[in-house]
Amino acid sequence: MSDHREPSPLNAIPPVIVVIALAILIIECIFQMGARGMVGGPQAVGWRLSAIQDYGFSNRAMAWMIENTTVRGDFMIRFVSYPFVHASFIHAAFAVVMTLALGKFVAERMAQWAVVILFFASAALGAGVYGLLFPDGPGLYGAYPAVYGLIGGFTYLMWLRLGQMGERQLRAFTLIGFLLAIQLVFGLMYGAGSGWVADVSGFVVGFALSFVLVPGGFRKILERLRQS
Repeated sequence: MSDHREPSPLNAIPPVIVVIALAILIIECIFQMGARGMVGGPQAVGWRLSAIQDYGFSNRAMAWMIENTTVRGDFMIRFVSYPFVHASFIHAAFAVVMTLALGKFVAERMAQWAVVILFFASAALGAGVYGLLFPDGPGLYGAYPAVYGLIGGFTYLMWLRLGQMGERQLRAFTLIGFLLAIQLVFGLMYGAGSGWVADVSGFVVGFALSFVLVPGGFRKILERLRQS
């Protein structure tokens, strides 16, 4: 008898992406259990709000550091902690699904350490641009700027593939164009916030970093600089 087993869907996903997605999901589950009184007692109802206040990105905290030319660790950690705090289960669930889908594609073509850099750099720099443009704006939380960084990596990889196939490379931007169109429609219907700036900035960071993070990318850039 053959011991043929179907591979687990998670086996096909690179470990670093599974860890990031699980971190988002576990934190959200803790918030859900706390809100239902399953853990933490009465004070657990406010865990989500407390986490947003303590670990969400703060525009005013960033503005304070710039004005006072001072770096505070508790403010700096917010640049990379806010992607793990979400407004609701649905908010977190979509982030997990997109992280798994896009992260799998990107991590199969880049080193896992490169994907970690892509994820957190897109989150941090996306928030930084948002904070600079809206110093008095509302805070930022949720993994979407980092997810848009993964979309930037996905777009770059598709752009490379289409170029190798001799096809129109603009087709690589179909996904980001579709997502921005959806954001525009929802913004017109329900009022647009300023968070899309962090998303778009995350995409630009992810796309730009991919030039260096793809295997052999840094070497190719050096060769072009030497030839120029």
